[in-house]
Parts: sequence; C-alpha cells; structure tokens
Amino acid sequence: MTHSCRVILTAASALGLLVALPAAARDFITVAVTTSTENSGLFGHILPIFEAETGIEVRVVVQGTGQALETGRRGDADVVFVHARAQEETFVAEGYGVERFDVMHNDFVIVGPGDDPARLREAPDAASAMAAIAAAGASFVSRGDDSGTHVAEKALWSAAGIEPAGEWYLSTGSGMGAMLNMAAQLPAYALTDRGSWLGFDNRGPLEIVHQGDPALFNPYGIILVNPKRHAHIKAEQGQAFIDWIISDAGQAAIAGFTIGGEQPFLPATRSE
Repeated sequence: MTHSCRVILTAASALGLLVALPAAARDFITVAVTTSTENSGLFGHILPIFEAETGIEVRVVVQGTGQALETGRRGDADVVFVHARAQEETFVAEGYGVERFDVMHNDFVIVGPGDDPARLREAPDAASAMAAIAAAGASFVSRGDDSGTHVAEKALWSAAGIEPAGEWYLSTGSGMGAMLNMAAQLPAYALTDRGSWLGFDNRGPLEIVHQGDPALFNPYGIILVNPKRHAHIKAEQGQAFIDWIISDAGQAAIAGFTIGGEQPFLPATRSE
C-alpha cells in the first residue's frame, strides 16, 4: 500500500484487518498515537516522508495517552507515541514497552474567554491560574479521559491544592477537538497543548490567557511494544519507525511542520 491509502483505525478495526488481509498485504505497522499528533496534522506531514523512504505503511490508532498505552498493553499496536512521561516510564518498567525515546516537545496553554473573567493573564504561574478559575467559579472544561492533557491538568490542580468539583467544572470524557468546541460554545477555560490549539479552527471567543510556565512543558515519547510480551509485534518494522523519527531526517521532518507559520512541535534535538 502507498501512503495515499493511510487510514485511521480503532483498535478493533485494526485487529479485524489483521485477520482479513492476506500475508502479502501486511507490510504495515500500527501506531497508537495521542490525539494532538494526528489532529494537528503532524502525522499527515511526516508519515508520507517515512513511508516513501522505507516502504513501511503506518496505520494510526488515535486515542488519549491512557487509552493508547492500554492499546499497547494488549498488544493491539506495535508502537505507542504519547505524552505523559511518568505513565510511559511505568509502561516500560512493567515490561510492556522496550525503551522510551524522546521525540519532540511543545507546551500546554490555558485558553479561555477573551475578556478573561478570572483574570488568568495576571496569574504568576499556572497553578495560580487554575486557583483563580476555581475561586471565581468560572466554567472550566476538562477532557476527563486519562489523556496526557488530562494528566497534566490534574497535576496543575494538585499543585494549586484544589480538588475541582461543582457546576463550574465540566468533565467531558472526550477528545481534544470536542472539548475545545464545548469550551468555545460556553465559553469556558480549558487546558490544551499548543499543537492542538494551532490546529483548532472553531475558536470563537477563546484566546490564550496563560502560557509560559515551565510546569506547562509537554514532552512526547515513543516506545516499541515489547515483542517478548506479544509475539506478533512487528518489532523490526516498529523499531525502524522509531529509529527514523529520532534520526536527523525524522527530527528535520518534525521541525519542518508548521501551522499558520508557527511551529507546534519542537524536535527533541532542539532546546525549547
């Protein structure tokens, strides 16, 4: 298959294809990826380059980080590409992954109504910004789905000493796009990564109201699912993808991806 045939799969449909396709048609790997890498357009930019160089097709399963790691634990993906470092390190330590490699990073930003009723622009740091939302009882929309973004959000609430609850706190259990759409409609505050924000068109009254705190740093890692745990894992091809994406060529491909003239992801070989 060529890169023009690349499809986004659920874990279930990926398994179905493994059963249905003849062996000759299986020259592909399945990568469980966090939503920001696909929805931002990054994979649409870098995968054709990789596929042209190697002949290996990459099929992506788009999920929050927690779900993507569970997909890897079940052996329903050959590689995971996610952004919650502590969870990634646990995945490897428990024997589900071979080794974690840094790929790239960006940062989280807090977006909200342009008139900023909780005055987050005046907050000295991200934890203080979250505390200001709670103190004002201003609407906040959470992904609530154990994604990398949700993990980062929970860490910020913890740093602020707050257990968010009440009518002002809306947990959606949804992906980034649906969460941002809800925040735009209300309008409400929300935490999002910069790549997803740059790729989001339906902003309405939302603006970035807090950014720049080192606590908002957002690294992405890539891990080969352990073939000793799941013998069917395509280890050679999966490692070829990992080797390419952390190589000079892969890092240059990441650096070359822009949205509206802005670079949503910085390769790991470049300082923030």
